[in-house]
Amino acid sequence: MFGRRRSAAGRDEAMGTGADLSAAADDVVEDVVEDAAARAGGPWDVTDQFPPMERVDLGSLQVPVLPGLDIQLVFAEQHGAWVAVRHQASEMQLMAFAAPKSGGLWDDIRGEIAAEIASGGGGSEERAGTFGTDLLAQVPAQPGTPQSGPALLRFAGVNGRRWFLRVLFAGQAAVDPAAAAPLEALLREVVVVRGDQPMAPRDLLELRLPPDAAQALEEQARAQAEQQAQAEAEGQGRFDIPPNPFERGPEFTETR
Repeated sequence: MFGRRRSAAGRDEAMGTGADLSAAADDVVEDVVEDAAARAGGPWDVTDQFPPMERVDLGSLQVPVLPGLDIQLVFAEQHGAWVAVRHQASEMQLMAFAAPKSGGLWDDIRGEIAAEIASGGGGSEERAGTFGTDLLAQVPAQPGTPQSGPALLRFAGVNGRRWFLRVLFAGQAAVDPAAAAPLEALLREVVVVRGDQPMAPRDLLELRLPPDAAQALEEQARAQAEQQAQAEAEGQGRFDIPPNPFERGPEFTETR
């Protein structure tokens, strides 16, 4: 879904050169400013003057810690890493990507998501949302899941300074504004740390565990290895060890 953008030649052809390129860049700056004004707050760039509050540092995303919301960092071998925030029967997923200086990604990506959903037998429609244009989708239930009917999902996108934040609302938050409100309140206070390193557009920005959580994970893995070695030395053979946590999803949980 998040493949590479077209070649540089294709971009030049679409945007023009010389004075046309400068005019396009001015338009992009105006669009970014208008987007930020329309949001009346975050998500913030790390260089912004954002309100101070307790946030958990997950690398490219600093996520506020708010009462009643559960924050999890999810690692998936095929899809990369994302932040999942849960509140009652709703979930919000956050993925941060590098974006080009020349403009945002949401318009293109929104169309690609709609096309992919259609190819899988689902449907979608655009509508005005809190952070701009949303994509409301109906997706067929996955085989092997207890869900009988199609799942309702809401996609949102935020274009920032050389970054793009893709947001997915699932559960009640996809269709009920009241259920979405606590998650959207958290989203407004998220801080994105793009970094200065060169990255290709659509590259996933790095997410990592906080130092204390990473240390706890290492200690847990070391203790499991010692227990297994002791059991084998005592002739008890192997016993069940939880799979590599980096292959199974949630790794870090912060609940307040």
